[in-house]
Amino acid sequence: MLQIAVDAMGGDNAPEAVLEGVRLAREQDIDIVLVGNPDDLDADTLATYNLEDIELIEASQAIPMDAEPGSAVRTMKDSSLNRAAEAVRDGKASAIVSAGNTGATMAAALLKMGRIKGVARPAIATPFFVRKKDTPNIMLDCGANAEAQPEWLGQFAKMGVVYTRDAYGVKIPKVGLMSIGEEASKGSSLVKNSFEILSQKDWQKELGCEFIGNIEGRDLLVDSADVLVTDGFTGNVVLKTAEGVATEFFKSIVENFGSPGSKATDPFYEAMEPVFEGWNPNNTGGAVLLGVKGVCVIAHGSSNPTAILNAIVLARDSVANDNVQHLKDAIS
Repeated sequence: MLQIAVDAMGGDNAPEAVLEGVRLAREQDIDIVLVGNPDDLDADTLATYNLEDIELIEASQAIPMDAEPGSAVRTMKDSSLNRAAEAVRDGKASAIVSAGNTGATMAAALLKMGRIKGVARPAIATPFFVRKKDTPNIMLDCGANAEAQPEWLGQFAKMGVVYTRDAYGVKIPKVGLMSIGEEASKGSSLVKNSFEILSQKDWQKELGCEFIGNIEGRDLLVDSADVLVTDGFTGNVVLKTAEGVATEFFKSIVENFGSPGSKATDPFYEAMEPVFEGWNPNNTGGAVLLGVKGVCVIAHGSSNPTAILNAIVLARDSVANDNVQHLKDAIS
């Protein structure tokens, strides 16, 4: 396996959190190449994290978190994101991991690595923790395409099925279409037309999956569908809403029941720990951008070292599972 190209300059806590995450990943024997500004990644800094011998691809620029993605990628040619994506394109790395500007990460992956032949638009696949289920629900698209066409949602479903099988071993993934009602007659024109496409039996038989019809927002966190298909605008709103609700829910618990550590609350927190850990974004690591010719993992902007480690592990596993080739086979 080729090394993982990690954007050392991406994220709110870069480069410190990234370097510590890389150190943790190297303890798991994951081969990594850092991409970033040598002024920020000098010998003394690298030595602090026991990374003296790590390979460095130099990049003099870092795309700001609030930059306009497309123009930043096109004009900042020596950015760490561009250099990392070019490493994958040129066969020097097998994957890119970045906690930087999400739109710029997508743009760099798309412009430098290119789309898989036949893929109309790439999509962000995000896992959602589900109680009493061994595997998460995967929703896509979660923000790559604010507007979509029915044919694109058909491809999102295919890519989601392949990814769910590769990443989590789900043998016969169930696919659901996000809508405002279970009935086929409900929803926008996009949803209704997508329903017709997803209802066709040929693709379900070919990929070994089952389309279960429309699902609603309440089905997001239950054992309903393994793959939840929607447009990027809706998906991103759902994702951010779920994150916000979870954050406020956990804050409310701490305020009303106290912090972990007291005898009175320890049994409660012990019972709630699986939910806490499942919803902790640092344990997820990031989301995979499906549909580009290489593995691209987009980590949360506020990622800490644990999140960076898990994003790198996610990239490593996607490469090991040969996910990109399986996506090529499914779309072709």
